[in-house]
Amino acid sequence: MSYGLYVGKNRSQSGHAWIGGYGDEPSSHWLEVEPRRQHKRGAMITVGVTAQADLPGQLSQIPQVGETFRHIRTSYTHYLGVPAPLTNGGLNEFGVAVRDIWSTSRDELIAMTPTDQSGPNYSDLARVVMQRAKTASDAVDLIGGLIAKHGYSTYGGNSHLIADANEAWVVIECAGGQGLWAAERLGPDSIRASRPGYIEVIPVDSDSVDYRYAPNLVSFAIEQGWYKEGDEFNFNAIYGDGKSRWAGVVWIEEEMRKRAKVDGGITLKDMFWAVRTPKLTGDTAGYGQVVPLIDTPYVDCRYLWHAQIGAIAAPFVPVFMSMDNVPEEYQQHRYLSDGESARFMDNRKLNENSNSVSLISQGVESTRSACAVYKRLLYLIVQNQSLFLDDSIELWEHLENNLIAECESQLCAAHALCDAQKIDLAVHQLNYFCNNELTKALNLAESLAIAYEARTRLLRGVNQDTNHLSCEQLW
Repeated sequence: MSYGLYVGKNRSQSGHAWIGGYGDEPSSHWLEVEPRRQHKRGAMITVGVTAQADLPGQLSQIPQVGETFRHIRTSYTHYLGVPAPLTNGGLNEFGVAVRDIWSTSRDELIAMTPTDQSGPNYSDLARVVMQRAKTASDAVDLIGGLIAKHGYSTYGGNSHLIADANEAWVVIECAGGQGLWAAERLGPDSIRASRPGYIEVIPVDSDSVDYRYAPNLVSFAIEQGWYKEGDEFNFNAIYGDGKSRWAGVVWIEEEMRKRAKVDGGITLKDMFWAVRTPKLTGDTAGYGQVVPLIDTPYVDCRYLWHAQIGAIAAPFVPVFMSMDNVPEEYQQHRYLSDGESARFMDNRKLNENSNSVSLISQGVESTRSACAVYKRLLYLIVQNQSLFLDDSIELWEHLENNLIAECESQLCAAHALCDAQKIDLAVHQLNYFCNNELTKALNLAESLAIAYEARTRLLRGVNQDTNHLSCEQLW
């Protein structure tokens, strides 16, 4: 389902906006920094879903652009039969950040979705936005244009929360094969959570610059008898689940409004808390991210804060756009990768069946899987919350406080180097810093897991019950 949170710059202590959240998927997750790429004239990309998806369809190809932008993203291998690799978004070199969040369409739309649907799926749209959009507004037009021209492959309805330094947009794409979508602009005073993504009343009788939508959005609703012309056009009631803001959304938006009134506004620590809080975050949170939506003249100095799994068991560590690679431990491993349980790391199997050979680098697989290390720690924490939950969160918060101060120093040094036209040195410095801190955080998590396991075995023994434990969550 995933979770997204936007805070406008007028609600922020630092004077810039924030976007954060997590991806809600069960499969392996890995961190990537995708470079700028040049593409040959006539190049195409494959998009859509297959006949094996929960809502079946067919793959198709759409034109690639001549150049795609550098971006940071987290990828994963499985969701409702949609072809891997998948992504919920990240941050690109122009400061456009994307979060993908489920948003179900009404039952009738899901039922009328063609079984041969084609066009970009939710992950394709997130990836294309990071590759092509220079502003959040561009991203809305890009999504609407792709749906109009190529269609949309759905698993039942979806949304994207897209932001830059100046504004954000909630974009909802409907099931049904009718090309239906709508977008609402969020401004500097906004505090908005999505889980699921929602849009309420759209002023369809005005020319408001705060809303955009498909040309047939109103007419199709009238044809179906879901809307009477002249009435209030409540998008969620007409095309969504009719529930508007879910309990978790109501709670976190109210909590962040309270924090916005304290000490000059919401801070980075508040954003970490909002993505980490056990009321919202557990095993289903595949990873966490917080993005400071800053203006900077130096692409290499853009960054996000990344937690490899749900942040109650992993710290947020800065990852800069300058990185040419991430530590092998944070790259894709076989752990929880879809299909890897049936594959060998033995090229002799190529002669029998290429699908029998692992898609993962043998060298990378020989390193620790950061996801596996942090997941082990998570399961120790949730089984013994009275012992370990507050302790682990306090430890991560202390680590993050140190990292926030160090990150500011590293940024100051990098900006000075860039001002002096020594960009290569700035890139080297930031890469060294990020790689070291990602590795140090992983080492700490592994040490913590060893200590927690020892205490668990001594005090309570290993729990072999398949009645899995978790924190009490609002969703």
